[in-house]
Amino acid sequence: MASNIGMMDSAYFVGRNEILTWINNRLQLNLSRIEEAASGAVQCQMIDMTYPGVVPMHKVNFDAKTEYDMIQNYKVLQEVFNKLKIEKHIEVNRLVKGRPLDNLEFLQWLKRYCDSVNGGIMNENYNPVERRLKGGKERNLKGFNKSSKSLQANNLHNSASGDAAVSKQGKTGVAAASADVQALSKEVTDLKLSVDLLEKERDFYFAKLRDIEILCQTSEVENLPMAVAIKKILYAADAKESALEEAQDYISQSVDSGKAEDGSDH
Repeated sequence: MASNIGMMDSAYFVGRNEILTWINNRLQLNLSRIEEAASGAVQCQMIDMTYPGVVPMHKVNFDAKTEYDMIQNYKVLQEVFNKLKIEKHIEVNRLVKGRPLDNLEFLQWLKRYCDSVNGGIMNENYNPVERRLKGGKERNLKGFNKSSKSLQANNLHNSASGDAAVSKQGKTGVAAASADVQALSKEVTDLKLSVDLLEKERDFYFAKLRDIEILCQTSEVENLPMAVAIKKILYAADAKESALEEAQDYISQSVDSGKAEDGSDH
């Protein structure tokens, strides 16, 4: 099993959108950001789907908002890892902070592990919604159940309306609809190409950032002012606009402190 996966493994080059699609399709959720999986509940259910029934879902809190509640979810996950002899240390303190890079990296590992167990094939007999209900922690994430029903109703309504329009307009309506479909198909294709290019560009820069992070974590340089300042920028929350300013201030203070020490020596 792929318990230990090297950082240069292809698993860590899987894009954010692919990870989110994997989660949403498997668990019938509607996540739009990686950080929404920071509570550990998604990870617990992914393992439960891979090894049906092994996770005590009644202990998993899909509504966890505080770090304390999230930590309880990760405790459940670590206990299951130990039971299954999965040699993977979970960086709980980092994950519960909701940092995108940390959570993406863990989910990339998780996808690779689950795929190595089931060959990437979804367990058709596993009902994720039912498992969450049985656990008593049904997640009301962005009303995905309500959205799903609404989407189905809209699709039925649109289908009925479309059939009525075609029957009324005859061949002219069919031709016009066909032209619209072709135009939309071309637009979709163009958008997919644009997304692919953006994904590749994003992955390229993510790999660079990851290299910088690993370099800054090496024992020889991790406590140097520059390395500390770089990590302040890497680990800053999305909404924190002063990360660069804070890092620059830290370097300035370190330089001033070094000069003061040199002066005192003389």
